[in-house]
Amino acid sequence: MPVRGSHACDDRRVDTSRFHRPSLPGDTVFAGMPGAEDPALRAEAGARAATLLVRGARDSQDAAVAERVVQLADEQGLDELAALWADAPSDSLAGTLWRLYLLRSAVYRDPGRACREFVAGRTVAPVHEVIAGVVDPPGVDEVRQLADTVLRGVVVADLAVTLERAAAFARVVAVGRAVLAEDPPASTRSASRLVSTAEQLERAARLERDGQLA
Repeated sequence: MPVRGSHACDDRRVDTSRFHRPSLPGDTVFAGMPGAEDPALRAEAGARAATLLVRGARDSQDAAVAERVVQLADEQGLDELAALWADAPSDSLAGTLWRLYLLRSAVYRDPGRACREFVAGRTVAPVHEVIAGVVDPPGVDEVRQLADTVLRGVVVADLAVTLERAAAFARVVAVGRAVLAEDPPASTRSASRLVSTAEQLERAARLERDGQLA
């Protein structure tokens, strides 16, 4: 039976050359910013970019920066922008976007594998869907769309729901990865990291509902 949101578990791959980490994360986002190579200032820039993407611009100055951020994401891909968030805490908005970006990148890198693991996880672990709080987790294509919506600067009405759905997907795929494992030790470690990501996204969703995700 086809999985909603995932048309086929084929081996179509996306060009992975876009998924490198730049040597100077995010420098073109805030070009000319004094001390742009300072890690603390890059973290501050990353937090501001995350806020603008998710919350929208508050004034004309914010709007100008937000336009530059979205333009960077559209023209150069998300790697450079997302690298601004790599060291942010998991319970921050920037750290949450980093984890959403990692999940998106993994799906784009090998959608066939992601689809197969999702199908396997859905088959053997419906309880994880309930634990995640999402009865019908999104499929592979939907996860890409969910992440793209947030990371490309489209302000979402309910970020908490988006994060919960992404977390549910991560949990199901983690189970499927363990079930299909050709290298059990490595697959177990990888699946465990996915579960941790799911837990972090779920916590971020709770913080968002409480108005504390910043």
